[in-house]
Amino acid sequence: MFGYVTANKPELKIREFVRYKGFYCGLCRQLHRNHGRFGQLTLTYDMTFLVLLLTSLYEPETREYKKRCLIHPAKKQFMLINEVSDYAADMNILLTHDHLQDDWEDEKKISALLGMKVFAGKKRHIIRKYPRQAEAVAHALAELAERERENCRDIDAAARPFGSLMAELFVWKEDPLQEILRAFGFYMGKFIYIMDAYMDLEEDKKKDCYNPFMEEWEKDGFEERIHGILDGTLHMAVAEFEKLPCEQDLAILRNILYEGVWTKYERKRNYDE
Repeated sequence: MFGYVTANKPELKIREFVRYKGFYCGLCRQLHRNHGRFGQLTLTYDMTFLVLLLTSLYEPETREYKKRCLIHPAKKQFMLINEVSDYAADMNILLTHDHLQDDWEDEKKISALLGMKVFAGKKRHIIRKYPRQAEAVAHALAELAERERENCRDIDAAARPFGSLMAELFVWKEDPLQEILRAFGFYMGKFIYIMDAYMDLEEDKKKDCYNPFMEEWEKDGFEERIHGILDGTLHMAVAEFEKLPCEQDLAILRNILYEGVWTKYERKRNYDE
C-alpha cells in the first residue's frame, strides 16, 4: 500500500510501541517465510494496522519470538505472529503484484515487469485461497484504470474503486462483523487514495501523469478543501471503527486513526510552508 496508515510513534507508551513493532516485525518474518526475500521488501505499516485490528477483534493465538533478521543481524528482534499475519502477508503480495502490473502497463518499467514475474506464482496461489478478495482487487484496479482513461476529476468517483478494494481486504471472516469492517475499509480506502493523490500531485504535474486534483490545485482555497475532504472521509471511517468491539491494543489503533494517518500530510504542509 502507501505507508499512510502508521502510528504517531512519539505518542505511544513504551509497551505499546513494543507491541506495535512486534507485529510489524512479525509480518516481515511471515512475508519472508511465505513469499521469500522479495516478499519481505513489500512490508508496510499499513498492513501492520490490518494485523493489529483483526487481532484485536478475533484474538487468535499469538506467538512471541525473538529472532535475528537480515536488516538487524546483530540483535534479536521481538516478533508477534498469528494467523492474521499470514493473511496480511498474502494480501500485501496480491496488492503488490497488481500495483507492479499497473506500473508496467502505464510506464513500461522493467523493474515492474520483473517484479510481476517474481510474484506471479504467489498471486495464483493467493487467488485460489482468497477468491473473494482477489476478485475485488482485480475489479477495483480495472475501475481505477477506467477512471484514469476518462481523466476523471470527480474525487469521490475516482476514490471509490480503491475504497471497494479495501472494503473486501478488511473482511477476513464473513461473520456478523463483516459489514462494519467492510464500511470501515471502504472509507479508509478512500482516505488513502485521496491522501496519495494529494501527496503525489507535484510529481504527477512534472510527469504529466493522471491526478484527479490536476485542475484544482491552483484555485483559491485548494488546501482547505483537501483537508476538509480528508477529514470528512476519515471521520466516516472512525465512526465505523468505534462500532467494533476492540479492546486489545485499542490505544494503538486509536493512535493510528486519530493521529498517525496525518503524519505525512502534516510533514508535507510544514515543509511547504
